Parts: sequence; structure tokens; C-alpha cells
Amino acid sequence: MIYIDPPMWPAHNTLFSHLISDAGLGELHAFARAAGISPRAFDGDHYDVPQQRYDALVRRGAVPVTGGNLVRILIASGLRIPARDRPSALARPLMHRWNRLLPGAPDLGERLLEHWNEPHRRYHDRRHLLQVLEALDLLAGSGVPVPVALAAWFHDAVYSGAPGKDEEASARLAEALLPAAGVTAADTAECARLVRLTAGHDPRPGDRHGELLADADLSVLARQPDRYRAYVTEVRAEYAHLSDQEFAAGRERVIRQFMAADPLFRTASGRKLWQEQARRNLSAELTGMLEGTAPAGQGNEGGPGPGAPRRDRP
Repeated sequence: MIYIDPPMWPAHNTLFSHLISDAGLGELHAFARAAGISPRAFDGDHYDVPQQRYDALVRRGAVPVTGGNLVRILIASGLRIPARDRPSALARPLMHRWNRLLPGAPDLGERLLEHWNEPHRRYHDRRHLLQVLEALDLLAGSGVPVPVALAAWFHDAVYSGAPGKDEEASARLAEALLPAAGVTAADTAECARLVRLTAGHDPRPGDRHGELLADADLSVLARQPDRYRAYVTEVRAEYAHLSDQEFAAGRERVIRQFMAADPLFRTASGRKLWQEQARRNLSAELTGMLEGTAPAGQGNEGGPGPGAPRRDRP
């Protein structure tokens, strides 16, 4: 069921309501599309809608509730996203990281954050960027090499759901923008190489930079089961243009590629931190497919995008 609270949240010279579902994001997105609500209004677990839309949405079937009851319904549904995990809440901490990485180039950091906040993204957004940066901290502490950190910022800067093409476009973006920000030619070239490597997550033996970035990018596979389910739901939404059958076929290929990788994580720290849980998650998802149940829970859930070669991106 769809719920809406009163328009009482001020922004942009008006008041806003929150629109939620207690059943799933699929129901929420379908209602929003039918009502003509922009995808830009979606904020992880709800849509922000201006007060002039309130009456029309109630007429369409949204159930009016108080703000407190709406929060309780969202928590009970299991769909609520903590504030830290909202893309809209991460601009400040991410800019703080960027300014430490590349002082004197705030405009470039802000431009990249706009890329990472595009409305069609469901998983590959600012939350994913922060997760990769934090995973690098776990792997290398304060010694994350500059080209690796830059590659984390650029690796999904272009994202359209086209494996291989997106990585190439992201690498070219780095090559175009980093020199003007004062980054050396060597660091720019290394950053672009690493971004291209994330198309397959298959660094050569001894490629320390590649191993760090690939492991950090794949660390999502080791989430605890409930958070893993949320992740695969978000990635499935990014491939909404595919039928369930098409997505499931591609998804099964990708799971098998990951499970066949030995090792899945290339750094010793990555294997210690993430490999056991990642293999449990992948095995459970594949088992569900083979038993004829939906991967990771529901028919519209999935994982890393289908159809990409080698060790596909998460």
C-alpha cells in the first residue's frame, strides 16, 4: 500500500510530503510513474512531493497518515534507509574526502558528485562511491595511492548500465579532466588504466593498484544477508529495461564467474575481510535460482549486471 504524510517539510520555497510503500520499491516506483512524479524526487526509500501534489496523490490512492506513523510504517516494512546511507546526505563527507585527496580542485569534486547523483542510479550512486573509498581505507589504511583513490572517484562516474562502454567513457572522462586539475600525466594515465580494469576486475598478478581497486569495488559482495538483498534489489532496478528472464540468465552467468574466481579477492586483506561471506552470499543466490526461486528473495531482484565479460562489475 502507498502512504503519504502531510506537506510539512520546507524546501525550495514550498512544503513537501513523503510518499512511501509498505510492500516494496517496485510498487512505489510504479505508483510514482503513473502519477508523473520525476525520478529525481526519489531519495532511497521515499519520494519527496510538493504540497500542490498532495490532494491528487490521495485521490490516486495514497493513504494519508501522520509523519510519525509514516516513519513507523517505513521501519516496519524493512525498507527504511538510515540517514548515512542516503545519497543526498553524503555530499559533505565525500567533498571532505575529495579536498584531502586533491586540494584546490573543489569544482571537479562537485562535478563528479553530480555524476554520482544522477536520478537513474539505484546502486551505483554516492553510497557506492563512499563504500569503495572506505573499503580502500580498510585495505591500505592511510596509504591509499593517489591514482587508486582517483580511480575510485572516476570508476563509475559514467554509468548507463552498459558494461565495458561505461568504464571506457569514465576513463576518458578522467583523462579529459584530471590534467586541468593539476594531476600529473603519470597519475592521470594510471587512474584511467585502473578505471578500465574495473570492467573485468581481473588485475594481473603483482598489479597492486589494480588489486586494491578491484577488491574494494567487489567488497559489496560480502555484505550481511539483509544488506546484500537490498543491494541486489537496487542493481536489478538499474536494469529495469530487461525482462526478468533476460536478467536472470545474465545474472546467473555473472554469479558463476565470481564463484569460479580463485581467489575472488586478490589482496590478502581482502580475502581475510570479505571472501568467506561473499562466497556464502553468491552460493545462496545461485542455489535459489537453481531451485526455481527468485535470486536473493524476489523476482525483481538481482545482482551485478548481466552480460558483461569476465568478472563483471558489482
